[in-house]
Amino acid sequence: MDYINPIYPSYFADPFVLRHDGTYYAYGTAPGSPHGAQFPILTSPDLVHWTQAGFALLEAPGIEFWAPEVAYADGQFYLYYSARGVTADRDHQLRVAVSSSPLGAFRDAGRVLVAEQPFSIDPHPYRHTDGQWYLYYSRDFLTPEELYRVGTGIVVDRMKDMLTLEGTPRLVARPFADWHLFKEQRAMYGGIYDWHTIEGASVLLHNDKIYCFYSGGAWEKENYGISYVVSDHPLNAYHPPSDSSAPLMKTVPGQVIGPGHNSFVLAPDNQTMMCVYHGWDVDRLSRLMRIDPLIWDGDIPRIQGPTWTPQRIP
Repeated sequence: MDYINPIYPSYFADPFVLRHDGTYYAYGTAPGSPHGAQFPILTSPDLVHWTQAGFALLEAPGIEFWAPEVAYADGQFYLYYSARGVTADRDHQLRVAVSSSPLGAFRDAGRVLVAEQPFSIDPHPYRHTDGQWYLYYSRDFLTPEELYRVGTGIVVDRMKDMLTLEGTPRLVARPFADWHLFKEQRAMYGGIYDWHTIEGASVLLHNDKIYCFYSGGAWEKENYGISYVVSDHPLNAYHPPSDSSAPLMKTVPGQVIGPGHNSFVLAPDNQTMMCVYHGWDVDRLSRLMRIDPLIWDGDIPRIQGPTWTPQRIP
């Protein structure tokens, strides 16, 4: 069976795909949701043919809802997301909603997960081999250091339960490369900074190593792309690959602009890991969902994309 990117024709940013009981469920960020509903849901038997299945979150506080991800634990589905305007004097805040079905409707649990942070986005739940859950998310850093630029980076915190973080986040990745630039001379927090961004964590275990993939740069521009850092445990130090001067996946002029904010899911062959990501169309009207295989060259991951011609689904 072949596929051609994009695999869904309508706006579907920050795509997260969950495979549960043989069905694929995709959750994404989209504008103009009706009657306050948030996060469109798509279903598919094969990762190629997708059907609309309503919205995940029918009612919740806030505006500008971003980047949903869903975890399944103890018979319940947990939808992690961020929203703006939930708390006074704060920008985006992490929240969680719960459902007994992957189709929802998810009910907001009524709590802010990282209340002390003025800005937190892109939650990614990860269950380690010992059964412990962790939540990766992005927050801002205003102090430059020898290796790091000012801007948005990724931390990880242990989860006490599916609704509560331990409250001791550890650094995963901060911007360190030129291609991570979001905007020069950006006004933020009462200052002016050359702002750099690392966001959109997605974690895989390979050869007993934790690979945290991220998207860096400016989400609306050509420099947005995907790379990774590596650790031996979710809470230990992470290191970039030896060559981090360019992303694993990047813009192809005239075809795909700013591919990024990915998730991973097994293909129907139950062996091949597929990278699910978005990219702008050439007219910059929509961020559209796309898929391409992840392959390993020893301990080096490679994403076979972005593609726009017919490809074989594994």
